[in-house]
Parts: sequence; structure tokens; C-alpha cells
Amino acid sequence: FGVRFKHGEMKLRAISFSSDSCYLPPLRCPAVCRLDPYDGFPESYLIHGGRTPNNEISSSLYLLTMDSRGCNRKLTLLCKEKELVAEVPGARYGHTMTMVQSRGKTACVLFGGRSYMPSGERTTESWNSVVDCPPQVFLFDLEFGCCSAHTLPELSDGQSFHLALAREDCVYFIGGHSLASDSRPPRLFRLRVELLQGSPLVSCETLDNGLSISSAIFTRTGPSHRYIILGGYQSDSQKRLECTAVILDEKGVHFEPLEAPNWTPDIIHSRTWFGGSSGEGSILLAVPTEGRPSQQDTHYFYQVNFQTEGENKEEERTIGCSQEST
Repeated sequence: FGVRFKHGEMKLRAISFSSDSCYLPPLRCPAVCRLDPYDGFPESYLIHGGRTPNNEISSSLYLLTMDSRGCNRKLTLLCKEKELVAEVPGARYGHTMTMVQSRGKTACVLFGGRSYMPSGERTTESWNSVVDCPPQVFLFDLEFGCCSAHTLPELSDGQSFHLALAREDCVYFIGGHSLASDSRPPRLFRLRVELLQGSPLVSCETLDNGLSISSAIFTRTGPSHRYIILGGYQSDSQKRLECTAVILDEKGVHFEPLEAPNWTPDIIHSRTWFGGSSGEGSILLAVPTEGRPSQQDTHYFYQVNFQTEGENKEEERTIGCSQEST
């Protein structure tokens, strides 16, 4: 669906796919990476892995781009499956993908996640048990799909549902959950990727000012590398209600506490929440209704804005669209 906001309401409009698109399976918990427009190519998204409703875990990679934008806001997308070769990452979910730039070249960094136990270790009781994926870093280029796997001594434990923020040739891995220890240690790693003429050079550094958090949401707040982290969990039964600003600069990463919104009682008392970025400085939160048998499939949606009053953009003009639903 395409999502937009008008006069305090959220509008949904179904999106169609072009006739030459491949089938996009119903993935859950995939890694999604946004690609900025470049060299005349439109904004696009990489989608990797995920756990399906049938408890199947995927290793597929898809590229989602805009095919056309017709009249009356009709949007058509093109979905193509990308083939990976060489040291290909296995099926997983709860991992991250980010883009790095080095020496005029770009590459995608994939890290973390969970998967099923290796087939040789499964028993009848543990057939559907998941484990942390080995803490390897995978690099692949989008043009040829060639992958390389890298094992680093600093990354000794697997982690999932962490955050990954990139600036030029560095990726910062923040927080995450470890199945092996059932904990959310305040991890923070800086991964540096140098895309040399031959093999890439990958190095890692452990930093000591991380966050204890998993499944958090982040949004960018401008053209510079400034982000806001919201949501997530501090434990299985405790949501993280604080907000944090993150700045990536030449010296490294900096965290600053940020005043949290006035959460509604539904948000405060809910066990789960999820969402994603809905633009610069804006996050869309979804909270399922709980304890209400008559509303089992209902969610409350909230838009959280971190813009100052002067930065708010003008509300877009009302455009008639018979196929939209609120």
C-alpha cells in the first residue's frame, strides 16, 4: 500500500505491480534497505530474507523500484529477484542491510539474524527451533550480485533485531538481542569497509557507549547523518519508552537523550508495538488492541513527529481519489 497523511488522517491506496514483475512472497521480518536515487535511477528498495506465515525462512533478494506514476496517484512498482553468487548468506530474518560508499564504489552490508538449526542438529523436539546466525559480515555488489563473507574477532556472538546506521564507509551496529544469552547487551560496533581494487578490506572496532535495545525504529531528520531512535524493547516484557538522537560525524557516533512524546495509555500498557519511518523526522507507530474480544484484528496507528513548528511542511492539497481508504 501507498501511505500518506492528509488532515490528520492516514490514507491507504493499493499499489499495483508491472506485468514483468516477479512474484513477491509474503515475507515477514525481512531486512529492507533504501537506495537513494542515483545516475537517473529512481529511489528503490532491497528486500532480503524474512520468515513467512508458514514458518519458512527465505534467502531471496528482491529489488523494488518505481515503474511508473500515473494520474490520480496511481503507482506501479517493478519487483525483480536478484541472484547472489559466491559466498551467499543463508536464509534468515531479523538481520540488517545497509549501503556503504568507498573509493567511488558502493556495496551492501548484511549482518546478523536468526535461522533454523542446521539440519544435522535438529531433533523432533527442536525441529522448528531458531538460533542466532553465525556473526559473519556479508558484502555484495548490486551489479553482479557477487558476495563475500568476512569473519571478524570482534563479532563473536550472533545478534538479531539490532539497528544498523551507515555513514560513507562505516556501519554502526547498535543493540540487538542474543538468543544464546537471552539478553540485550548494550553493544556498539563500528564496521569499516574499504572497497579496494581486489578484495574488500573489512575491519571492526568495539565501542563502549551502546544502547540496550532490540526491534527499535529509526528515522532520519535531515540531509546530514542525524537520526532518532524510538520504540523497541529493553526486555521481553518491557518496552523502551525513551527516545534517543544519534549523530554520525567524522569523529564517530554520538547519542543524546531526547524528550519522549506524551504516550497515550494504549501505547504505555500495550505489550507490543511496531512501525517504521514515514519521512524525515516522522515515525508511524502501530499498537494492537489487547484484551478486547470484539476488536481482535484492530490496530491503533499514531504518527510521531520530531520536527519543530517552523519545520513542519505545508499539508498537501486534497486530491480526489475514489480508491483511497482511511
